[in-house]
Amino acid sequence: MAERLRILPLREAHRAAGARFAPFAGWDMPLQYAGIIEEHRAVRERAGVFDVSHMGRVELRGADVGARLRSITTANVASLEPGKSRYSLYCTEQGGIADDIIAYRLEADRWLIVHNADNAAADAERVRTVLGDAMTDIGLETVMLAVQGPEAAEALRATLGLDLESVPRHGCVELDWRGGRVFFGRTGYTGEDGGECVTDPATGRLLWDALLEAGVAPIGLGARDTLRLEAALPLHGHDISPATNPYEAGLGWAVGLKDGADFTGREALVALSERPQRRRLSCLRLLDRGVPRADYPVVDPSHSEAGAIAVLTSGAFSPSLEVGISMAYLPALLSDVGTHLAVDIRGRAIPAQVVARPFYQRRS
Repeated sequence: MAERLRILPLREAHRAAGARFAPFAGWDMPLQYAGIIEEHRAVRERAGVFDVSHMGRVELRGADVGARLRSITTANVASLEPGKSRYSLYCTEQGGIADDIIAYRLEADRWLIVHNADNAAADAERVRTVLGDAMTDIGLETVMLAVQGPEAAEALRATLGLDLESVPRHGCVELDWRGGRVFFGRTGYTGEDGGECVTDPATGRLLWDALLEAGVAPIGLGARDTLRLEAALPLHGHDISPATNPYEAGLGWAVGLKDGADFTGREALVALSERPQRRRLSCLRLLDRGVPRADYPVVDPSHSEAGAIAVLTSGAFSPSLEVGISMAYLPALLSDVGTHLAVDIRGRAIPAQVVARPFYQRRS
């Protein structure tokens, strides 16, 4: 029997906005509203709002939370000041990436950790093993809305009364709004400015309606994926996984070794940091028409008889660049920017070139 999908608290709001739903990570999620390309461009040119309530969320309380959390995270989260956030990883003892996370320090003794949806249960248990009752899983009792785009600042000012300039990049604040409490973190997953809001479902519905009334477009998972790929942001389970390590994924900056803290996977990561990586997560841009997809083979045209040198971890048509883009773990010797390769798309070798990360950068 198929597992029953979880339903978002704001499902009826999405239905009213014309959402088409699809299963994702055990949830029935809005895939698109007006259409993936139209929604993608709305975020790049104006502003969009995503319901990302499927993401895992745990709250931590206690004077020694930072030090205990540090024992399972690669980044030195213990050094975070209140009102700041940090991207980090959970790693296996072998140095593989079990998940990537955002840790927000709301107050000296209160934290919010956001996990990927597929890993939410395992991640919550991972945190509970070191924090016990200091952790509360709030994923099912809150909603999370991401507001992204060049006009996100104005939308947040018009709805929440929040001056985005008062919150530094990667900063976070809490505010009272219409009888509820709203957490806001200036973070996101699109390559655009904006932030992510966490609140109770009733307040979340009010905020969703207010954003749409302010002209912010509802955006589904389809556009979220093309937006994050243009920004070359890795997706766990595709571009990063327990089978990949932070250094080959280009995430070595998220591993803190200098503070000397002991954390899960440290010994393996020290060894990995001291030797050249045999492969690197790289960006490939097609030079001819075609739509690359995950698991398509990458070949070296100069040695085509050797077969695939890699497979794509992510791929899509880029609405902003109007070309096929993808990522893959390429052999280090073939990963330099400018290298010419090809992607096998249903038996056709489509020319491609290694390009710098990211594919797209927002307007300043």
